[in-house]
Amino acid sequence: MAATHDTTSTTSSDPALLAIDGAIATITLNRPASFNSIDLTIAKRLEEMAAEIEASDDIKVLVIEGAGRAFCAGGDLQTIGAAAAADRIAPVVGEMLHHYHAFIAALQRMPKIVLSSVHGSAAGAGLSLAFMADLCIATEDARFTPAYGKIGASPDGGGTVGVTAAVGPRRSLQIFLAEDSFSAAQAVQWGLVVKVVPAPELKAATRELAHRLAQNTPAAIAATKMLIQRAPHNPIEQQLADERDAIIDCMHTDESRAAIEKFTRKGK
Repeated sequence: MAATHDTTSTTSSDPALLAIDGAIATITLNRPASFNSIDLTIAKRLEEMAAEIEASDDIKVLVIEGAGRAFCAGGDLQTIGAAAAADRIAPVVGEMLHHYHAFIAALQRMPKIVLSSVHGSAAGAGLSLAFMADLCIATEDARFTPAYGKIGASPDGGGTVGVTAAVGPRRSLQIFLAEDSFSAAQAVQWGLVVKVVPAPELKAATRELAHRLAQNTPAAIAATKMLIQRAPHNPIEQQLADERDAIIDCMHTDESRAAIEKFTRKGK
């Protein structure tokens, strides 16, 4: 996605790149030689970028994409393998996930819409990242591979949050324990992906969807995301009270007042 400016002074050698174009920020996972696998360096960089995006009042939409031939191949198995051989799984994986999970928590928490743009493979933590985003768009040939079972591990990176929120606990168990991989078409049927496009059209389709999302006001985005996240856990009375408070707060904003006035003028 084209950017008008780059606030992080990144270079092509950085493990992740941040570009900001008006109300839309784009994080590009930038370890193409390792299929954008997650190691400590990229985990730290992503945590920093998420903090910057979360603090910005101007950004409404965050797009996450991968450079090269894949979206994200998951955790860096070279790092994990070396840690296992040295009997240092706990400190090595623990430090990496400390930073990476801070990034994931920020995606869930920030009052922005997060859109993952997936091509090639999304495996392990890459699958989790794709579906921790609020929405996911993918190419027709994208493949989603849980991968955790192949290394005798349980999910990380928020996979049990994002997948379960979309498909429920039974389908989540199927995905993580009984599926080798599944297609973008299957992901659409399960409600994990909102749109599938031919590979050459992914950039343009992602940009179009991001700009459509950015037409919403910051208050409406933040309140809608918050309400939907709370809905499965709130008693109905509390959810309705939260809806009442949120819509009143939204309607007090200048953007909402102007939109209501414009709408009412059309009706005359």
